Amino acid sequence: MTRVLVTGATGFIGRALCPALVQAGLPVVVATRNPSITSHLTGVDVRAITGLGPRVDWRAVLRDVGAVVHLAARTPVLDEAEDAETVAAYRRINVDGSRKLAEDAARAGVRRFVFVSTAKVHGDHSPPGAAMSEQSPVNPASAYARSKADAESALAEVAAAHAMELVVVRPPLVYGPGVGGNMLALLKLAARARVLPFGAIRNARSLIYVGNLADAIRCALQAQDAAGRVYLVRDGEDLSTPALLRLVGEAMGRRPLMPFIPTAALKLAATMTGRGAAFAKLAGSFQIDDARIRRELGWTPPVPVLQGMHETAAWYTTKAGRS
Repeated sequence: MTRVLVTGATGFIGRALCPALVQAGLPVVVATRNPSITSHLTGVDVRAITGLGPRVDWRAVLRDVGAVVHLAARTPVLDEAEDAETVAAYRRINVDGSRKLAEDAARAGVRRFVFVSTAKVHGDHSPPGAAMSEQSPVNPASAYARSKADAESALAEVAAAHAMELVVVRPPLVYGPGVGGNMLALLKLAARARVLPFGAIRNARSLIYVGNLADAIRCALQAQDAAGRVYLVRDGEDLSTPALLRLVGEAMGRRPLMPFIPTAALKLAATMTGRGAAFAKLAGSFQIDDARIRRELGWTPPVPVLQGMHETAAWYTTKAGRS
């Protein structure tokens, strides 16, 4: 049976993926710089690695490994400045580091390499009334998304040179217990605000529950027809920002008021206070079309949106109670 190396196993997605792979009967190897923090991962083979950069030697970690799922990456920090140092760090870890892992994996005889990228390689917003597909232009708008797009290209070169099967999975915003970043900020907003002036926003955003993403990665790892393919993945239902906040709020036992204030007025206020970019993300649409993975691999998300949101809200409520 193929032994699977998972990088980034102690991160948000990795903590959901490793148990899913073990449950599917796959032997899992975990690569981490700090083996002491893997006690919550049961049934896995933990192997130490020195880092994620282009000079890392993966040969010992890749011993007897037949497939790789590469989750580890430098991820965005809220309000991060995209200066030259930040851009270089994204390049070193996400592009050059990924290439080095793929090269070592190919030399070690790894057959399949699953790379978890981001739907943001297509940009920050979808065209009005249209969802982006794998055929949509690659047009990343941030240093992080550019590094992921460049990593995809680098990995494709390595895979082609060594006849290794590359599968790229591009998720949108991922949510679930343990989430951070923008989704955690929305949870805090839904939990604390009594009035949210977003009732007039009419957008639509694709999301994916972390358990659904873990299942899609498992499918990309095991399905023979996935070789050489790129897949966008999402939950089965896109939500507007008001609908998302209502859903999360209700799961927390709250029902914030959402007055209908014109979006133009909200945009002006946000711009005048220096939060125009944040409002654009909050009010804009980001829809993706995941028809390819459903059609080619027969994959459907096992966890409904309502259940995923309730589990996320329950985790946050417990977390907030402890803090």
